Amino acid sequence: MTELDTLHATREAYDAIALTYAQLFHDPLRDRPLERALLSAFAELVRTDGDGAVADLGCGPGDITAHLHRLGLNAFGVDASPAMIELAREANPGLRFEVGSMAALDIEDGALGGVLARWSVIHTPPQDLPAVLAEIARVLAPGGHVLIDFPATDGPHIETQAYDHTVVTAYRWSPDRLAELLRDHGLAESARLVIEPKPTDRRQFQEIQLLAYKA
Repeated sequence: MTELDTLHATREAYDAIALTYAQLFHDPLRDRPLERALLSAFAELVRTDGDGAVADLGCGPGDITAHLHRLGLNAFGVDASPAMIELAREANPGLRFEVGSMAALDIEDGALGGVLARWSVIHTPPQDLPAVLAEIARVLAPGGHVLIDFPATDGPHIETQAYDHTVVTAYRWSPDRLAELLRDHGLAESARLVIEPKPTDRRQFQEIQLLAYKA
């Protein structure tokens, strides 16, 4: 399957469940104090290091974009799903949301102070992820920050693992390997948060949040 085919399949899958998704996850940070704290730190770093605009890539219905806005950031959302973008615009009429591909962003070079990729790279096949990271590096200003979330593989020596995500095929990554890919694109890791699954969680994957900056 080509990169274009993958994007098309992901867009169609999320278009089909957009309203249900928005209803199920209308308050995604409610029970996630660690993530709220890291997002606050991310916002502070962006404001301190130039206070540029922030792109929420894979923004879905816009809840996290709105949270970033409340943290004082000039945040806007990008998503491949037109249905998700329509819901985001309806829920947040004062914010900017655009349909777009993470591998080909309609953003000028060095225009952003920050990029958030919250669970949005998980549907990108491993061979296509370098192109996404290259785009993130391209649109970030020097010193700009990126926060990227993803599920971890079962061990450090396993680079990637596919799994049967509820919506469409998704991939887990070795955090060391993904950090290496970030470095390959001039993005230096500055912090890493590992969140262990709860015993009641359906999937017993570690959640990784990598914070990096454009050197």
